[in-house]
Amino acid sequence: MAAEPAAAPDRPLPDAAQEARAQALFKDVRCVVCQHESIADSPAGIAGDMRQRIREEIASGDTDAAVRADLVRLYGDYILFTPPVREGTWLLWFGPLMLVVLGGLALIAFTRRQTVESPPLSPDEERRLADLLQTETVRPDPDASAPHDGR
Repeated sequence: MAAEPAAAPDRPLPDAAQEARAQALFKDVRCVVCQHESIADSPAGIAGDMRQRIREEIASGDTDAAVRADLVRLYGDYILFTPPVREGTWLLWFGPLMLVVLGGLALIAFTRRQTVESPPLSPDEERRLADLLQTETVRPDPDASAPHDGR
């Protein structure tokens, strides 16, 4: 398996304000190779290419929103660490909240559930139970020992 080629050395923009904008964007863009790192921290070659692309777009006068839109067009919403809220990302943004709400509602329903009262015994059932209790002998367990048997 061939290793990912190292990124070419970065060439910062000559305008400090534009370079600051680029650096801020780098931190919000996910590396498609590393996936858990931003392109600002990634040593992957594609991350270097993405940094260069962002710098070129900023130097040509594009806004930060336009740069993000271009990256989303190329790579999808996943490329941004904070994807936009829209129909395709509702589950990502509101799914955890919905799980918490549903779990809370289930917990409330479970704790408020009323216990079912069993109907009282009929006189015949009470008489049979009394007979069973009088005739039943309790046999000691041969494996049981007294709690203070001196051992």
